[in-house]
Amino acid sequence: MSNLKKVILWVLILGVVAGGIFTYVVYQTIFADNTAFNNDQAHIYIESTAGFNDVKEELRPLLKDLDAFETVAEKKSYVGNIKAGHYVITKGMSNNDIINTLRVNNVPVTIRFNNQERLEDLAGRLAAQVEIDSLTLLEAMRDPRFLAEKGFNQANALSMYLPNSYQVYWNTSPEGLREKMWKEYENFWNQERKAKAAQMGFTPLQISALAAIVQKETAKADERPRVAGVYVNRLKVGMPLQADPTVIYAKKLLDNDFQQQIKRVLYRDLKLDSKFNTYKYGGIPPGPISMPDISSIDAVLNYEKHNYYYFVVNVENFGYHKFAESIEQHNRNRAAYVRWINEQGINR
Repeated sequence: MSNLKKVILWVLILGVVAGGIFTYVVYQTIFADNTAFNNDQAHIYIESTAGFNDVKEELRPLLKDLDAFETVAEKKSYVGNIKAGHYVITKGMSNNDIINTLRVNNVPVTIRFNNQERLEDLAGRLAAQVEIDSLTLLEAMRDPRFLAEKGFNQANALSMYLPNSYQVYWNTSPEGLREKMWKEYENFWNQERKAKAAQMGFTPLQISALAAIVQKETAKADERPRVAGVYVNRLKVGMPLQADPTVIYAKKLLDNDFQQQIKRVLYRDLKLDSKFNTYKYGGIPPGPISMPDISSIDAVLNYEKHNYYYFVVNVENFGYHKFAESIEQHNRNRAAYVRWINEQGINR
């Protein structure tokens, strides 16, 4: 074999080897596993203002080779096209898979909230679960134009938010989140529930306000229809609701202090000048004193029909109440409660 042929052969061999190495490197960079976490999944949260460096910092503890990820990201034009959201990458994903996921697979998150007393509390609870900050969200919730358009006002705006679990995008806008809650509210207040409220002579907003009182009065779900029946009976004959939880709310509102703990309503509290004080003002308060559960709203809509007008804590079966048809019977029941509460030394 001539020297020329030998040179050509070696060149070919080296070319094949170099090509193989190049192919291997390309494959490893683009298609090989680049995940460094042990769990089955890892969750990525990319903010709306994030740049590629922010994405890299988010991914740094999750990848074996961050430089390889950056190389592929540049080749696939992801570096200048960041998409905000919540993304889930799975163990064994390649750089190619990860970038494809970060481009299109924004996964909704589940938000949860329970019985909040004010929109401020709700905004804080939600802000801990989505990208929006609480002040921006609160501003959107209080927007007078939005509230008027949907039939609410500042006093009853909390009624629109029903305690439950909901699916939303982590990077949803304040307007998008409140619109989601409005649609859930509309779905809840279907024709059947609206018809029941109308038959009782109340609006859905009045039912929610009444349900909030019922829920504050008793933690026992099985007792709520009976408590609701007491309040419905009072309203039918023009009696004031005289609900202690409304007095507690009125005091917190007037003091601008919702952190205070009030275990006992005093006689002087009954004179507080607030539309939420149902000892001073008749009818249903202008809004809910807290966010009622769906079960509490349904308890009011399906209230128990009876002849009770009064109830007080049952000191023989705590958590439940003793009910009475007459003020004389109620006073006897109440005397037992007052003795007990005095024995406990509860003054406020």
